[in-house]
Amino acid sequence: MSSPGDRRAEGAPEFAQPSRQGATSTSGVFPVAAAAVADLSQELIAWFKPALSYVVALSGGVDSAVVAKAAKLSGVSASAATARSPSVSAVELSDVRRLVDQLQIPHEFIDTREVLDANYRVNDARRCYYCKSTLFSAVRSRFSDAIILTGTNWDDLGDYRPGLTAAQEASVQSPLVDLQIGKQQVRQLAEFWQLHVAEKPASPCLASRIAHGVPVTETRLAMVEQAEGFLRGLGLTEFRVRLHADEVARLEVAPSAISWLASPEISQQITAALKSMGFRFVTLDLEGFRSGSLNPVFQIDNVNSGTRSR
Repeated sequence: MSSPGDRRAEGAPEFAQPSRQGATSTSGVFPVAAAAVADLSQELIAWFKPALSYVVALSGGVDSAVVAKAAKLSGVSASAATARSPSVSAVELSDVRRLVDQLQIPHEFIDTREVLDANYRVNDARRCYYCKSTLFSAVRSRFSDAIILTGTNWDDLGDYRPGLTAAQEASVQSPLVDLQIGKQQVRQLAEFWQLHVAEKPASPCLASRIAHGVPVTETRLAMVEQAEGFLRGLGLTEFRVRLHADEVARLEVAPSAISWLASPEISQQITAALKSMGFRFVTLDLEGFRSGSLNPVFQIDNVNSGTRSR
């Protein structure tokens, strides 16, 4: 068996990726005509007003990267800012640095201290609200004359996202929402502009892995980051390490990887590693990976601002 630090464990399978056969875009990845993507890119670029200045909250994901790219191409005065805190993994910060090099846009890291906020640490259903409020306040303090932009896309309005309330309170704007651009179109634009994050899986902050009601601490955030780094070293690409009460780790992986992780040799290796990080129990979720599995069940229309009517 390879050491835990190896990129892929010996014998690890190549896990199946979603098939996108039949695509007709510029790269052959998405089922859309290249001309349509080009038109959409021009529509997004035209959203920006030359007389105004903007700052993009750049997370390292594909959505905010596309907004930042459009801002750069529009020729307006635009910068980007990224939160730096214990809830943001080193992997994400590395992706941001690579993006900034690719985008060639002025950029700053801003140290946010949401973990010091007792309301945030409680980790109830409004945790994201307190996190985003802290972020937008910090960005506003640094870029007082700029309009803050996020990568919130049209599809995000169909999920439970209390951070949208914080954005509304801070007068944050979301060009992807204004133009009703959804996630698939965002990826098409990223591919069109050859951004390296075009197919990057969604990667919310580390605090999103901690079950509601379990206090967010720097120790728990570090445990999650270490555990996910370990699984990444085994060759997994789409997964989550969820942390529940009593320091229980619940691993969500692609269905095709479940039997491999459950094998005696691999499961023992993972269990030993995660227990050394501070977890008391390590479990494997038989439902497999799914985004937002810790989201509370609420009526989304009542908590997210805006509507999705077309």
